[in-house]
Amino acid sequence: MSVRVRYAPSPTGFLHIGNARTALFNYLFAKKYDGKFIIRIEDTDIARNVAGGEESQLNFLKWLGVEWDESVDVGGPYGPYRQLERLDLYKKYADKLLDMGLAYKCYCTPDELSESREDLMEEGASNIHYNKRCLHASKEELEELSKRGGYSIRFKVPDSVTYRFDDIVRGELTFESKDIGDWVIIKANGIPTYNFACVIDDYLMKITHVLRGEEHVTNTPKQLMVFDAFGWDAPIFCHMTLIVNQNRKKLSKRDKSITQYIHQYADMGYLPEAIFNFIGLLGFSPKGEEEILSKTEFIEAFDKNRLSKSPATFDPEKMKYINKTYMKKLSEEEFQSLVKPYLEKAGITGSDEWIGKLCSVFRERIAYGAEIALRYQEFFKDKVQLTEEELEIMNQPGVKETLKALKMQLNAIDNWEEESIAIAIKEAGRQTGIKGKMLFMPCRIATTGEMHGPDLPKSLMILGKEKTLSRIKNHI
Repeated sequence: MSVRVRYAPSPTGFLHIGNARTALFNYLFAKKYDGKFIIRIEDTDIARNVAGGEESQLNFLKWLGVEWDESVDVGGPYGPYRQLERLDLYKKYADKLLDMGLAYKCYCTPDELSESREDLMEEGASNIHYNKRCLHASKEELEELSKRGGYSIRFKVPDSVTYRFDDIVRGELTFESKDIGDWVIIKANGIPTYNFACVIDDYLMKITHVLRGEEHVTNTPKQLMVFDAFGWDAPIFCHMTLIVNQNRKKLSKRDKSITQYIHQYADMGYLPEAIFNFIGLLGFSPKGEEEILSKTEFIEAFDKNRLSKSPATFDPEKMKYINKTYMKKLSEEEFQSLVKPYLEKAGITGSDEWIGKLCSVFRERIAYGAEIALRYQEFFKDKVQLTEEELEIMNQPGVKETLKALKMQLNAIDNWEEESIAIAIKEAGRQTGIKGKMLFMPCRIATTGEMHGPDLPKSLMILGKEKTLSRIKNHI
């Protein structure tokens, strides 16, 4: 069996973490098992489709490094790849179900359906299903109802059938047909519902495996009904576990504590390889302890049997760590190209040499491109806040005298450059008889507010003479 998998986004929004994971795992599955990866646009929810939604899905999947074999942009043998361009196909198969007696026309109005639901709720019914009025109507009643004009088409759910399927992640799952009411497959406006259209598409596009989020588990029995009705083999299902926040609550687009959309990470200066890496670990555990994997290494490591059965926790700090790891691999030129736009946006400009030195000072301090402007502003703030450990170091005997000597040496510098600053620090140590860690650490804390960091003369050169002397004076 030749593996064919699909990612089927709705253009009702932009590419977010959950959708990106679905696409990425389908891509990895296809690559690992020598198959084809298809992107199908499920655009039948016309009222909710947003301008740029489809473009966002495709552009930012490409940004992540995800590639596909068939879709709206590259074509393929099973198109069209937009559902609104396939309406004739859905009608054809809905008509077949009508002819087979496995579906029927429903003329009930929205008000009548609402009233029926309210009656069932008042009666305390355990299942709030369609009352099958149009299924059981007499010939005369149907003739009268048909005069209304429009109608939807409902699938006639069989009695007393148990639907079973083996899920790659969740094992065997079962559903009873009695728990599902006769459901609409074609709406009154001629648009198919999700559960009907995706089955027709999956069959015609020869999809062998369906990898999607676990929120789709309850859709599966309806889809199996349609596969069974036509005598088609259903694909193998794989429902990936939820992505949750650190409070173990389902990741929601309304959760403001976590950035949800891929374009936001691109705008913030995250690297696509790092986001690919991070998302690839949301519900998958590679063998061994190594978690920094390239795309090629991910494909090699991918194993459907290692997909997690537990919810995947979205940890923003882990994302920063992974991105920082990838940033360390950048050359100086690549790093400067990444952060320059954020410096310019913040009004931080200078010569190429000065920008280069600035970047070298902040390179180890930032986790993503846009953060350089934040760290720059913190670096130049008027007052620095010290930790208890830093205060303890600054209160040691001899520190005050060292800072006084440093202030005098730095104040005498006319050419504020790294070399002259380094000489001034060493001379202050010589005058006070202090050297090594006990010289550099208090000097660093007094001027930068940090115990550790990049080359101190370079940091002070960027900080400037006036700010450096002011901070030393404050500590004295």
